[in-house]
Amino acid sequence: MTISNSNLKKITCMILAAALLMAAARARAAAPHGSLSPSYLRCEYRVDPLGIDVRNPRLSWIVSSGERAQKQTAYQIIVSADKAALAKNKGDAWDTGKINSSETAQIEYAGKPLGSRKPYFWKVRVWDGKGAVSGWSKPAMWSMGILNGGEWKAKWIGLDVKVSKKQEFNADLHKLSRMSGKKSYFPCPYLRKSFTADKSIKRATVYASALGFFELHVNGRRVGKDFFTPGWTDYNKRVYYLTYDVTNMMKTGGENVLGAILSDGWYAGNIGGRGQRIYGTQLRLRAQLHIEYADGSEQIVASDGTWKTKYGPIREADMQDGETYDARMELSGWSEPGFDDKNWKAVNVTDSIPALIDAYPGIPVRKVSEIKPIKITEPKPGVFVFHMGQNFAGCARLKVRGKAGDKVVLRFAEMLNPDGTIYTTNLRSARVTDTYTLKGGELEVWEPRFTFHGFQYVEITGYPGTPDLDAITGVVMHSDLPLTSTFETSNPLINKLYSNIVWGQRSNYFEVPTDCPQRDERLGWMGDAQVFVRTAAFNMDIAPFFTKWMVDVEDAQLPDGGFTDVSPFVAGKVTAAWGDAGVICPWTIHRVYDDKRIVEKHYKAMKAWIDFLTRRSPGHLSPSLGGYADWLNVNDPTDNGLISTAYYGRSVRLMADLAGVIGKKEDAENDMRTFSKIQKAFRGYYVSTDGTVSGNSQTGYLLALHFDLLPQSLRLKAANHLIDKIKERDWSLSTGFVGCGILLPTLTEIGRTDVASRLLTNRKYPSWGYSIDQGATTVWERWNSYTKEHGF
Repeated sequence: MTISNSNLKKITCMILAAALLMAAARARAAAPHGSLSPSYLRCEYRVDPLGIDVRNPRLSWIVSSGERAQKQTAYQIIVSADKAALAKNKGDAWDTGKINSSETAQIEYAGKPLGSRKPYFWKVRVWDGKGAVSGWSKPAMWSMGILNGGEWKAKWIGLDVKVSKKQEFNADLHKLSRMSGKKSYFPCPYLRKSFTADKSIKRATVYASALGFFELHVNGRRVGKDFFTPGWTDYNKRVYYLTYDVTNMMKTGGENVLGAILSDGWYAGNIGGRGQRIYGTQLRLRAQLHIEYADGSEQIVASDGTWKTKYGPIREADMQDGETYDARMELSGWSEPGFDDKNWKAVNVTDSIPALIDAYPGIPVRKVSEIKPIKITEPKPGVFVFHMGQNFAGCARLKVRGKAGDKVVLRFAEMLNPDGTIYTTNLRSARVTDTYTLKGGELEVWEPRFTFHGFQYVEITGYPGTPDLDAITGVVMHSDLPLTSTFETSNPLINKLYSNIVWGQRSNYFEVPTDCPQRDERLGWMGDAQVFVRTAAFNMDIAPFFTKWMVDVEDAQLPDGGFTDVSPFVAGKVTAAWGDAGVICPWTIHRVYDDKRIVEKHYKAMKAWIDFLTRRSPGHLSPSLGGYADWLNVNDPTDNGLISTAYYGRSVRLMADLAGVIGKKEDAENDMRTFSKIQKAFRGYYVSTDGTVSGNSQTGYLLALHFDLLPQSLRLKAANHLIDKIKERDWSLSTGFVGCGILLPTLTEIGRTDVASRLLTNRKYPSWGYSIDQGATTVWERWNSYTKEHGF
């Protein structure tokens, strides 16, 4: 029989189709699990966190599927104190059973009481929209911190320095005045303790804190990947400790060494142009190593008077002025067994400090990436400038070969002068200089430990010979928050703007949300934080960052309820739009991450802020709270009282939302009544019957519209006035800090995306595009911080 080609094709297709159907059927029969897969397990927003002190931690995960339109309909979590039990699908600490819920975040632990310093292991499985259950996720874990204060055996130890009366500080930060006198620095003390671990080790965990910065070492190896620990707080009120698993760094059956290096950090270094030693003078370490042996016994090695100390090669280290390192003074093997420390001194000891000691709740600063320079220039003989091609926060790694005593000096800058030298005027009093003295001979590689800079250019002087591009590597550092989105369009200008925004966030989300990473400021400005917080949450997972920083905000709150303009507080005032960050930021974190706990934790402080505003707003108008007004507006000022009243209304309206979130119905109703009174007062005082807002500024209209302060009958009129104001400026913006962040969202709300698009893609001054055309690789504070035509 002859089969035609067409029939052959049909038969072949039928055979293939049948084979595919049979394979699919076999796969369905063999696969016991649903289409969803749980992954990226987190506890308190972090992956496998160590040493948390939250008694009922929240667990989260994500689900993924190869099918469209799938969803989670139920979950089961099991938690065990025994990793082996978890592997057998037993939750001896908590087993939720099947919970019918689509929730994948903020699931609060409700099992057996959690033990101090104990590890816990957990996993989750989920049910999909068809009722099919997934397999168990990969296991995750967390460990508890030191939950009982009596478990702390460690003392606060260090090497005391003599400080003159002129160099002492006023511990009452709210009365702080700018310090006078010459800056003085002290070498960084090295500390060590030798001990014996003579049995099989099951687990070794170290808990460490400091007044200043600490860097831990065990048996010659650096502990962890974190920098600038234990972070920045108001050290008079609160100090954090961090937890590290050092099991694999320990040696059984002989000598072990626990060591540390201390530096000034935010505790005793320069802050915000206000001088040194704002919080204190004497650096201190508190470290406690718990060794659990396989036989069930335990050994504690704690910082106390038996430790020894000595100054080493880090001759000075300051966050703003830089680090000086003399390699000729290196203490080779100082944290290793067998090191001779007979010439080291006994440490100074402080038994206790008045501040609270809490587990660090955020994400530490870490090295995130590296940048290679794109070219080198020599504007003057022996002065070499490395062009990094991107402005960023971090440090520079130096590679050099030369003679003992050769001194290489590195200075950092964001821009260049017309002659090619680095431009440093904007750094103000910050020295921003690292110095390395060679030990000589072999190739030497060095990078600082206790400082960071904001820069795009590195100037090197004193380099032996002529450096090549490999002599410098840029080390990018910031709070290690994972990126949660990407964004790309067909427009190169918008893509560059997005890149600049993300790089700006990297540089300024550095333990606290700073204003800048380069000059003598670097403070946690509240206004900057609240204007940017929603965009920041789009770019990165900022929840743990703000969990930590909102504690700083509350710690800085004044007794009368006022939120200060910077947190942690070092000096400043209560300012409209800046202080309101104390409400706007937790409201945003709740909206983005469904985080009720941040609302509950800071509700009392937020309510105190509202009460503070109400007392100072007779007739529900706030003419007395102005402060920075619409900072850096382009010749288009907005009345301070208008801004204060508008933000008063904004904070009250958001408080009504937050009160409802945590079940405070009466507070929510009262806040809404207050908001209605503020609306009425604002309209009566600042708005004309034709929809004109007092002052006729772009920001004034934006506040009235975006903060819902206008009656419906006037919204269209006010919106038209806003468009007219933009048109008057040749379709350019004139907003400052207060108005800029709500400009495009408000234009979108009123249906004028055409105008929003025009502003977004504008390249004339003032605009985002204009700054990009002048060479910006981050978002500048001023549209014209530098121009090719006029310079700085």
